[in-house]
Amino acid sequence: MLIRPAAPADIPAILEFWNPIIRETTIIFSSEERTVESLGAMIDTRRAAGREMLVAEHAGEILGIATYDQFRGGNGYRHAMEHTVLLAPAARGKGTGRVLMDAICVHARNAGAHTMVAAVASENGGGIAFHEAIGFQRVGLLPQSGRKFERWLDLVLLQKTL
Repeated sequence: MLIRPAAPADIPAILEFWNPIIRETTIIFSSEERTVESLGAMIDTRRAAGREMLVAEHAGEILGIATYDQFRGGNGYRHAMEHTVLLAPAARGKGTGRVLMDAICVHARNAGAHTMVAAVASENGGGIAFHEAIGFQRVGLLPQSGRKFERWLDLVLLQKTL
């Protein structure tokens, strides 16, 4: 498996697994699907700020992504990052997420980050367990902080010092 920066040619393959996650799950609270343009702009904006989107690739197939950006606005949070890790269905449960998270945490640490935050839907037990298994600790719960599919959603915050 190759971990590398996302390229513009990767965007359609990334959208093939990202948009169904948006449409069908509460892994992402937003219901607004990504487009080639919006994802390209996200990658460009993050790179301009010294951040990255990494892809996991095997035999020419994009298996997943990991990306990060500043947790909250303002220079007081310049060392606190929040990440996103998303996998294609065929890559789930095979260690791809762990490899991506290791790589994105190294990138963030090398760019000056001190801490990485995960914001996970409380009903996503697999996502919470994954983060705990790679060294994140639960640090908070935000009850009814999101809304999707006509219901309120709780958000679990996990954190790891880099």
